[in-house]
Amino acid sequence: MALLTGELKASYAFVERNFFLTRRYWGWELAFLVYSVAGALSISLIGAAAGDDRLLLTLVIGAVFWNYLSVVFSWIAETIAVERWEGTLEYTFMAPVRRWTQLLGSCLYAMAYGLVHTAAMLAVLLVFFPQLRPESMNVLTAGAFVLLGSFSFVGIGMMAAILPLLYVERGAQMTFVLQSCLLLVSGVYYPVSVLPGWMQAVSHLSPATYVLAGVRAGLLNGTPITALWGDILPLVAMGIALIPAGLWAFGRAERHAKRTGKLKRVG
Repeated sequence: MALLTGELKASYAFVERNFFLTRRYWGWELAFLVYSVAGALSISLIGAAAGDDRLLLTLVIGAVFWNYLSVVFSWIAETIAVERWEGTLEYTFMAPVRRWTQLLGSCLYAMAYGLVHTAAMLAVLLVFFPQLRPESMNVLTAGAFVLLGSFSFVGIGMMAAILPLLYVERGAQMTFVLQSCLLLVSGVYYPVSVLPGWMQAVSHLSPATYVLAGVRAGLLNGTPITALWGDILPLVAMGIALIPAGLWAFGRAERHAKRTGKLKRVG
């Protein structure tokens, strides 16, 4: 118990460290929030121009919840890039801290930051579109799917964090490529059925596909979570498989980076 308590305290230290980093670069965070809100409004206004409230709500859901998932993914995937930028990567990886402890702290902060960021975006969207408050919304279903999807994205984010670790100059850019591919195949702004057949098959491998399907079912149709086992089970399976796989892959990449001297390089 004492060992677990110590590890949790160490994880909280990484949560606190990431919070201080956000506060230090608050101007960038504000700019990113404005950019995210402007992008969500641009997409949502397509539905408003069409005069279709259902289309409007579909687009808003895609913009808001993709923002949350992408923020969680980005914070985890860019952990190494931030450490390298700050010049603390070598010290962190040589510290007597279990790697899962560090990643747990980064993941918890990513989820908390994603919720705050997305809540701010949603508040602005509700000001522009006050009609987005139908009584039939099942918020419990939407929240459950976002929570389940977070765990899956944590695992993918851990794997993506390997890229900046192994590829010093271009690893961070490669994580954006991966995120863009997930955006394309997950049906964020359109139904997956409009994709070519081979892309529809690939979409089943993306947790965002199931998250968005569940969130839309809850908010558009008021569907209870008990009626959506077809989307819940794949998300649970992905979360169970991807987090251990991410920890394992990250550990292998860390050992390789230490042997080849990639931790020391800062640019």
